[in-house]
Amino acid sequence: MMPRMLSDPSSIFALVPAAGVGRRALDTGAATPKQYRQLAGCSMLRHSVLALLAEPRIAEVLVVVSPTDTQAAAALEGLTRTRIVAVGGAERHHTVANGLAELHATDNDWVLVHDAARPGLALQRLQALIDTGLVEPAGALLALPAADTVKRATVGGQVAHVKHTLPRDEIWLAQTPQMFRLGVLRRALESAQSLGQLPTDEASAVEALGLQPRLVVGHAENFKVTWPGDFSRMESWLLHCQRSG
Repeated sequence: MMPRMLSDPSSIFALVPAAGVGRRALDTGAATPKQYRQLAGCSMLRHSVLALLAEPRIAEVLVVVSPTDTQAAAALEGLTRTRIVAVGGAERHHTVANGLAELHATDNDWVLVHDAARPGLALQRLQALIDTGLVEPAGALLALPAADTVKRATVGGQVAHVKHTLPRDEIWLAQTPQMFRLGVLRRALESAQSLGQLPTDEASAVEALGLQPRLVVGHAENFKVTWPGDFSRMESWLLHCQRSG
């Protein structure tokens, strides 16, 4: 664990919420939370943190785990600029809000929130996000323009029918990291919680304040490992990066 430090004005921090178990990704009978599954030689969580540490402008990576977590310390052993706090909450937005309170930062500092299940983050895309986010008062996030035709569905039980087609040029698929001033993100999450909302990402909470974060083109391999079949796809990508690097 790193000692307590006071941040300089406008420092950049990263926060990785890692308190869940990833139920959709669990194979039948499996019990290991997906962030601790081994991919290309180490845990998925370690890959995700290493991707952030590759950017020297990030002062610290704060990993927020469940109060009952027993695996994070071993998974992240030896990493510099990395701190673990066991203050994870019931939902992602609770975990992020609790983590923000543990950062030794000011409201003017920047924080990048990154999924533990996105170990395929490329340094070039991370750099582009930070370069853009530093000049965007509303913040910024990585995202991919939709390549497929997107349908809105009318759902009844297990049956779905097309309601209408959405304009594809208006559709982007959100990724992480998502970068905001700490004070803006804290205010957004507090507002969402007070209204009983369940934002599925940080940008949607910020949008609810009337702000419009900037979209920065991400990368297809920065996908979120969600389903059992995603592990082999991500491992192939990570091994390719290791061979190329």
